[in-house]
Amino acid sequence: MFKPSLIAALILVPAVGFAAENTADAKGARAAGHFSKADTDRNGKLSRTEVDKALPHLARKFDSIDRNKDGQLSRGELHAWKKAHKGEWQAKAAHRFGHADADGDGAISRAEAGKHAPRLAKKFDRIDSDRDGRLTQDELRAYREMRRGRERKT
Repeated sequence: MFKPSLIAALILVPAVGFAAENTADAKGARAAGHFSKADTDRNGKLSRTEVDKALPHLARKFDSIDRNKDGQLSRGELHAWKKAHKGEWQAKAAHRFGHADADGDGAISRAEAGKHAPRLAKKFDRIDSDRDGRLTQDELRAYREMRRGRERKT
């Protein structure tokens, strides 16, 4: 006879995989949308001018992203560059979180935010979804995703 926990696991494992796949698909679709919007001449590549106008945060990195040095960025070049730098971004975010979490309890209090992360302190109430006076990494992640969703709609 099956135990209830085994039955629950058999039901939940495919659901978790499905959710992860849909999250990855959503991120890919978001990136494709940014690329398409930036590609104003619709040639499938981004010129330096298009990047300067539509993706200014990437403008100073243009030469390092342009692996084949043709003066244009392909979707593949952007994807490879993002994939190569993902760990670096995650490490920076973890470092910033650790700096703000001065007492090391795994959450940022209002006082810690005010002292170590003033920009975060200004948005504290919007991010603190459970209203416990502490910001966790999950709450920060959810806030970022919500902001990205709002930006996609505009």
